[in-house]
Amino acid sequence: MCTERYAPLATQRGLTLVELIFFIVVVSFGLAGILLVLNQSTSRSADPMVRKQLLAIAEAVMEEVRLQTHGWCDPDDANAATATSAADCAGGTPAEARGSATAPWDQVSDYDGAVITTSLAGTAYPVGFSASVQVTPTMLGSLPNDGSALQIRVTATRGAESIVLEGYRTRYAPNALP
Repeated sequence: MCTERYAPLATQRGLTLVELIFFIVVVSFGLAGILLVLNQSTSRSADPMVRKQLLAIAEAVMEEVRLQTHGWCDPDDANAATATSAADCAGGTPAEARGSATAPWDQVSDYDGAVITTSLAGTAYPVGFSASVQVTPTMLGSLPNDGSALQIRVTATRGAESIVLEGYRTRYAPNALP
């Protein structure tokens, strides 16, 4: 004799085909909405390649500026190697230009107010990059605000995107010549 009992159909649990199709449609609409929002947010965000290139340009300009001398006098000054203050400088240094072979910028303060434009040949963004430099005397730690420490601010820009780097240069070897 068989003792197995089956539950009546009314008490069985599960999903019908109609319920399953309805669930798939609802989840599909929800997923489509989420993907639409994700697509909008990524298409309007900053292009990471532009930001990386802006950062590379800003770092390169910052390094160029910070590697320059910061002495009492311009390195071309006759008293540059012996001056003990800015008052000891002879003055009258020649006009200098960035990249000049005969009279290049050779100290940090020469870069103040400079706007450097560049193009990145061979990339998807060949034009439109620029970097501006501001050099201002600042108080740094126990150093007085007399020009012993300079704050260097480089702003790299392309269109509406920009990156700002700040660095410092101190007068630790005022008579060192390049």
